[in-house]
Amino acid sequence: MSGRQSNKLPNNLPQLQNLIKRDPQSYVEEFLQQFRHYQSNIQIFKLQPDKPNKELAELVMFLAQVSHCYLQQLSSFPQELSGLLLSYHTVLQPDLRMTFCKAMILLRNKNLIDPTCLLELFFELLRCHDKLLRKTLYTHIVVDIKNINAKHKNNKVNTTLQNFMYTMLRDSNPIAAKISLDVMAELYKRNIWNDAKTVNVITTACFCKVTKIVVAGLKFFLGKDEDEKNDSDSDSEPEGPTTRDVMVKYSTGRKTSKNKKKMEKAMKVLKKHKKKAKVEVFNFSAIHLIHDPQDFSEKLLKQLESSKERFEVKIMMMELISRLVGIHELFLFNFYPFVQRFLQPHQREVTKILLCAAQASHQLVPPEVIEPVIMTIANNFVTDRNSGEVMTVGINAIKELTARCPLAINEDLLQDLALYKNHKDKNVMMSARGLIQLFRNLDPHMLLKKDRGRPTEASTEAKIRDYGELESKDYIPGAEVLEVEGEAKKEGEEDGEGWESASIGDEDEDGEWVDVHHSADEDAGEMAEKLQSIPVEERKAKAAAVSGSRLLTQDEFKKIRLVQMAKEVNNAPGKGQKRKIVTSDDEEDNRGELLTLRNIEKLHKKPKSDKETRLATAMEGRSDRKDFVRKHSKLNPHASTSNKEKRKNKNFMMMRHSQNVRTKGKRSFRDRQIALRDALLKRKKQHH
Repeated sequence: MSGRQSNKLPNNLPQLQNLIKRDPQSYVEEFLQQFRHYQSNIQIFKLQPDKPNKELAELVMFLAQVSHCYLQQLSSFPQELSGLLLSYHTVLQPDLRMTFCKAMILLRNKNLIDPTCLLELFFELLRCHDKLLRKTLYTHIVVDIKNINAKHKNNKVNTTLQNFMYTMLRDSNPIAAKISLDVMAELYKRNIWNDAKTVNVITTACFCKVTKIVVAGLKFFLGKDEDEKNDSDSDSEPEGPTTRDVMVKYSTGRKTSKNKKKMEKAMKVLKKHKKKAKVEVFNFSAIHLIHDPQDFSEKLLKQLESSKERFEVKIMMMELISRLVGIHELFLFNFYPFVQRFLQPHQREVTKILLCAAQASHQLVPPEVIEPVIMTIANNFVTDRNSGEVMTVGINAIKELTARCPLAINEDLLQDLALYKNHKDKNVMMSARGLIQLFRNLDPHMLLKKDRGRPTEASTEAKIRDYGELESKDYIPGAEVLEVEGEAKKEGEEDGEGWESASIGDEDEDGEWVDVHHSADEDAGEMAEKLQSIPVEERKAKAAAVSGSRLLTQDEFKKIRLVQMAKEVNNAPGKGQKRKIVTSDDEEDNRGELLTLRNIEKLHKKPKSDKETRLATAMEGRSDRKDFVRKHSKLNPHASTSNKEKRKNKNFMMMRHSQNVRTKGKRSFRDRQIALRDALLKRKKQHH
């Protein structure tokens, strides 16, 4: 009974809070008593706002917990608490300030405070020098805005908050500005504020005077969105030719090595086409939403040229400028001479700078602008005085530059670089072969005749277009296969009866079926031969006739793609097989909008480790292995040792006269005489 009497409600706020939530009307008097107690504590707090007040903190959390039960009595409580935070947040004791903020978050979760007013208050509180408080407010701001836009976009609230954050980015307090930027970046990453307005507000952060804010803005545009990457990896039904289509086309009844090699090459071509046809997922889609990328890149370059920031920050600026130029195909001719100054093998982060040079090149840049960059790379990197890794990086960089701007390299330089195909270093050799393979597809005539490889239908048609030239066609390339196929079907229908009799006769005398190979693969081979026999002009006329006559189905487009792929496999008409096909294992022909360091740093042979690395690897492998030493273990670990074991631990000078430690070399002449006599006597006894 004494325990119950001491458990009085006015002194036990958690119990009173629980009872009020169950039955608010029965405990109005107790609530009003606590509310008056709160008001008196507020008056005391205003006299000394910098002093800790545990009782006030408990009352504030109690009122926040039961605020939804007494809306009329607590109608002014949120505004009063907000005013206290706004007025005294710089002098408040940290624990009490955190309690006030948690109470405001609780009121917001009960939908008793307007989100705009609360978020503006919290952005003001970000100026406080309290790391834990800033982390709590940051988490709540992100979660609250996410919940506001959970069902549908609340454009009114979003616009108000975005305008407020735009002013916060220009705030004199760098901490508040940095967290505001982090909030916008996080909301964009979560696809909540993924609009152009947010992106263009973040662009202003790249020109801030505070280095941390500049770096955060640059990282936003350079960062990857892993969620989109994972979504892009999901399996989807292919629209083009499948692996089965290629196998049906090239596998025949006779399993010859020639057909096997042809099918393997067709599989490689199919893999390359699948990569090209794959839907491009822009992990850097924020760059696409910038309103004026030309002006943005020019300002960035101007800032970069006069920047005194760390070299890592300058590299980030160069990467962003190169991506802007490459993705939007901008004209920023001053960027190339700026990058050219850093193209030296000893330069720190030189591979990233080479990547920037390659990323910033595109087909609209005049060749005379890119050509000095390529010559600088060739002169500084691709020389025999450098190591194999340096030469490999240089050739890879030239390959990526010329893949986007083929006119920037002349035939002499290309043919000189092609000579490295027989270099003793495998990395250099494979990089040179990759460059050769690239120009076999772009324009084989720029290579020497011995480097052009076996000509195919596709390579004979390949030609680099002049600067500014556009290739427009009024027909679908490869559509002539549909007309040729239609003609073949008509011929087959005319000979249908004969075919039927031949099919019925495919049974031998014993009544067993004979495996006859007259399937679609042989028909495909015959179709390819028919197309090769038709002149080029006639094929174009047939393709134009089919393209303009009707709408084509997906199956017909699949047949057209198969024919176009076959051009990369089939030999050109009238060309023999004199030279062996030399291919590189470079499967990166599909060049999207963005490059990676692997395109520049790709090494086909793993570099040899130094002695310390090999020793560390060997010791790491021995960590769990037992020593190859035979250890004698006693049955009783507490037993005494034997005389033999004791002799091992004795000093040698004590044991030198012992018979056990004497050796043959140290015996005296008399001892040897005695030993010889005993041996002769023993031998004599054995003979008798």
